Amino acid sequence: MLTLTRMNGEKFTVNATMVELVESTPDTMITLVSGRKLTVLEPARNVIEGVTEYYRSIGLFAVWPPQWKEAADHES
Repeated sequence: MLTLTRMNGEKFTVNATMVELVESTPDTMITLVSGRKLTVLEPARNVIEGVTEYYRSIGLFAVWPPQWKEAADHES
C-alpha cells in the first residue's frame, strides 16, 4: 500500500498492485488498472520507488526494472 497526498493536501492510501502508469504532466498522474486517474503531490520518482519497495516487500521482484529506472532517472 502507498500513502499519497491529493492536490488539496488530503492523505489517502492506494493499493500499489493497482498502479499501471505513473506520469509527470507536470503534476504526478497515476493511472490505475481500472483506468481511474489520480493526481498527487508526490514526485513521480517517489511513487515509482514506493511501488517498487512494496513489490520487493512481498517478493514480486528483487531488482529495479530497467524501464522504471530510466523513467525515474528522466524525472530527476
